[in-house]
Amino acid sequence: MALSASLLLRQSQSLVMTPQLLQSIQLLQMTHLELNQFIAAEIEKNPLLDLASPEMDDASEPRSAEQSAPRGEQDGADDDRSASLDASDDWYESRPEVAAARLQEIDQGFENVFQDDRPAAKADVPELLGQWKSMTGAQSGDDYDLEDFAAAPMTLAEHLGQQVPFLLKSATERLIAEHLIDAVDQAGYFSGSTADIAERLGVDRQQAEAVLTALQTLDPPGVMARSLRECLAIQLKQRDRLDPAMNLLVDNLDLLARRDFSSLRRLCGVSEEDLLDMLAEIRTLNPKPGDCFERHAAEPVAPDVVVRPGSTGGWMVELNPDTLPRVLVNRQYFLSVSKSCAKNGQEQDFLAECLQNANWLTRSLDQRAKTILKVATEIVRQQEAFLEHGVDHLRPLTLKAVAEAIKMHESTVSRVTSNKYMLTPRGMFELKYFFSVSIGSTEDGGDAHSAEAVRHRIRALIDQESADAILSDDDIVISLKKGGVDLARRTVAKYREAMNIPSSVQRRREKRAMARLAAV
Repeated sequence: MALSASLLLRQSQSLVMTPQLLQSIQLLQMTHLELNQFIAAEIEKNPLLDLASPEMDDASEPRSAEQSAPRGEQDGADDDRSASLDASDDWYESRPEVAAARLQEIDQGFENVFQDDRPAAKADVPELLGQWKSMTGAQSGDDYDLEDFAAAPMTLAEHLGQQVPFLLKSATERLIAEHLIDAVDQAGYFSGSTADIAERLGVDRQQAEAVLTALQTLDPPGVMARSLRECLAIQLKQRDRLDPAMNLLVDNLDLLARRDFSSLRRLCGVSEEDLLDMLAEIRTLNPKPGDCFERHAAEPVAPDVVVRPGSTGGWMVELNPDTLPRVLVNRQYFLSVSKSCAKNGQEQDFLAECLQNANWLTRSLDQRAKTILKVATEIVRQQEAFLEHGVDHLRPLTLKAVAEAIKMHESTVSRVTSNKYMLTPRGMFELKYFFSVSIGSTEDGGDAHSAEAVRHRIRALIDQESADAILSDDDIVISLKKGGVDLARRTVAKYREAMNIPSSVQRRREKRAMARLAAV
């Protein structure tokens, strides 16, 4: 076979993942907080981007070249506005100086001239407040907020640190206690290692253990425990209720979690009545002593889509304006700067790149909003029965079905529904909530059931059972078949365990014990 060189012309198509396209894909799956952080970073490095808050009016917003009116039109509008103000014959005027002059002319001033009826003047800011503001760099002015001087909520570590000087006298012990307190989690448990802390401070482990034992006597009761068993034992010891029977009960919390009361009664060597008293005592203890102290507040979830009933029927699907960033391209600044650096090619290239990135970002954000609205609208159309009647009417839905309906790729729908929330009259739900697998019906040709709706039915059946009529998994299967749901027993058990619902044996023990406690 002879080798020869040849020149061929070939045409092909390929999808190239450009940085802009990758950015658009990432914007789709970003949450509200992540999107704000990303936009803030882009605004910091791109001088042509401006972020307009929803409270800003149109006059204060930076407008692009297409939105700005020509100078001649603006001047003409100002002249017309001034002419209309001068031509006003009304005695009332919105401008204070004109209104005061006209009121003086007709001698009809409405100000209060009685000294005793005048509102009390605002108290002067104390001199120390002015000095504090000057030292801290706070803004000067007559307005001040009393919350600036309020004490911050006390944390658990600060509360424990205030008690240490009254408990420990040695400086070494106080230093060990400081490091031990630093290892306390939000629930009040000691999550560190005494061996590591002793090695770090160069002391004996027995001394660190002794300090930890001393710290376990502090308020709140049960703090600095290393396990739930130790936390409950500390609280019972402080109440002088840690007798041998109660100690055995605390040592076998796994049996208590399984509601195996017969085994507990046999291990503790007590009667049924005494066991009920011990269980009542356990219920009064606090398994998380640190919960009563200040912790970081959880960020509320802001809905991306709002659904409400329409005035003429149907449902209105709208994007939440609070979660939509308003990013504007300042073209006036671009024109003014480009004129000043017309002779510098490097600066011109930088401005052109910034303008291109800014335009692409605004288009990507607009496309992101339209895609979210399109997907949410299709979800509402598919799950209209859920919005009207509740969880029992939730239809099975897949990403592929929504993607085919709106003519998009399934991966795009998956990115849009990730970490996005919808506010409906029935509550706030993640968009992923409306997607569930299909479960067949017992009737021929009957509608399929959603897995979430079936789980809701299982939970409702278990909530309605009494202590004398506990439903087994087989009983639940029979009840579901009567309702038209064909489900296997192992599937019922899987759904029940996923919802953290104990078995029928454990539920029978728990409900009988609760009934006896209520009777006592």
